[in-house]
Amino acid sequence: MEINYKSIYYPPGGILMWIVIYLELFTFGMALLAMAYYGSIEREMFHESSQHLNKGIATVNTILLLTSGFFVARGVHFFKDKKWDKTNQQFLIAMLFGLGFLVLKMVEYYQKIQLGYTMDYNLFFNFYWFLTAFHWIHVLVGIVILFFVRLSVRKKKDQVAMEDVEAGAAFWHLCDIIWLLLFPNIYLIF
Repeated sequence: MEINYKSIYYPPGGILMWIVIYLELFTFGMALLAMAYYGSIEREMFHESSQHLNKGIATVNTILLLTSGFFVARGVHFFKDKKWDKTNQQFLIAMLFGLGFLVLKMVEYYQKIQLGYTMDYNLFFNFYWFLTAFHWIHVLVGIVILFFVRLSVRKKKDQVAMEDVEAGAAFWHLCDIIWLLLFPNIYLIF
């Protein structure tokens, strides 16, 4: 039995993409640990502040982001089967769900600003704004990456490297994973 060392040493999307993914997870993880630490010290304030978050919007955003991740995965699957039109369609749908996430998050931000819950309101909202805005930027970057991957597939078809498609998908799934860490920790636990 022959072992394919390339699959062991070169994960989908390439080793550099996975270094980025691990660094991002580490960064968000450390911030969430800091939030948990300060939340344990200021339990009452964190709990009271979390009651001002819109759990409905956050839940819909979770559904939007996970659904977009599903379509990205389908796009990669179709790319492997050399079904270029279906690949493009799936990535377009994923981008639209991602845009829906960004727009809905902006609605939530607008509500918070209108109520005066800005970054300097208290420590809880400092963490809220830092973590969710940093994630918002990641989703925006992910949409841009998917746009360029999709554009390449439309123009070059079989000349596009599988590693490039997988790298874009891996970054997009990073956004999913980060949101799955943020959603319960920010909206549900406190």
